[in-house]
Amino acid sequence: MKSLKGRSFLTLKDYSSEEILALLQLSIDLKAKKKGKAVAAKLEGKLLAGKNIVLIFDKSSTRTRCSFEVAAFDEGAQVTFLTNSQMGKKESIEDTAKVLGRLYDGIEYRGFSPQIIREIALHAAVPVYNGLTDDDHPTQVLADVMTAMEHTGKAPHALKFAYIGDGRNNVSNALMIGAAKLGMEYRIAAPKELFPSKQLLDELAPAAQASGAKISFTTDPVEAVKGVDVIYTDVWVSMGEEDKTEERIALLKDYQVTMDLLKASGNDAVLFEHCLPSFHDLHTSVAQQIHEQFGLTELEVTDEVFRSKHSVVFDEAENRMHTIKAVMVATLADIL
Repeated sequence: MKSLKGRSFLTLKDYSSEEILALLQLSIDLKAKKKGKAVAAKLEGKLLAGKNIVLIFDKSSTRTRCSFEVAAFDEGAQVTFLTNSQMGKKESIEDTAKVLGRLYDGIEYRGFSPQIIREIALHAAVPVYNGLTDDDHPTQVLADVMTAMEHTGKAPHALKFAYIGDGRNNVSNALMIGAAKLGMEYRIAAPKELFPSKQLLDELAPAAQASGAKISFTTDPVEAVKGVDVIYTDVWVSMGEEDKTEERIALLKDYQVTMDLLKASGNDAVLFEHCLPSFHDLHTSVAQQIHEQFGLTELEVTDEVFRSKHSVVFDEAENRMHTIKAVMVATLADIL
């Protein structure tokens, strides 16, 4: 495998199965390093010493921002959290990217349109990292798969995921891309109105055929979860779609992840994953607003499931940092 140094990380579609597996193994190794365990000599020391990373966030964030910052600091890099730039206002995306590429070794962008991050990557001349866009969330998927590997002991190609909910949002898209690349089984249970796009399915068909992946979708959550290793869900309304709350609740009220749905998997050790944040109780202002308007106390997952032994959401959240660290190390240092 060729070195990944200098590569951007915009989508898993740009990476081969071999490269994604290498990133997952590097994530596991760097996690061991973080925990004080012995690692290969090439991973010792500050692997990003002298590097500077700029983080651009047009969407709010907890895990992604903190993961990039802690990952960078752990390996000796410095970060700038850029919130008030002129990009797209008084200065074009192209010009901003060229300036930042002269000052920084890497650029992270989290926002709405995928066209923005593609334009940054086109002009920056340094690695650019996708922290989330409307259509994709590649760093999340590395953490999701890593967590499933840790808890099941299975290689990615042996994993079976069922995604319940909005089957065409960025997290489901990213999971489907990862599954196609890694030979996983990925099932989506969603209303037909929220099935993944035919364009994406057609685009992923060659990769799925090459890897042996099985991708399917159904309107029946019970059918989707039979025999799976992981049941996954996400919020019903993505950032920027708040005006669709009533519509999504009507479409997805029968797609809540409950303990009965976990039992329907037939797997006593089935895992529950969620990218977070989650509306599993009323302890947030947004949840309170939804409760006042629609009378709901839980949305995409019940509190019982979220707090159960099946839930690995906080391991998954921690693994965001280890996998993001692996991406930066692989693309800024000659490690892989």
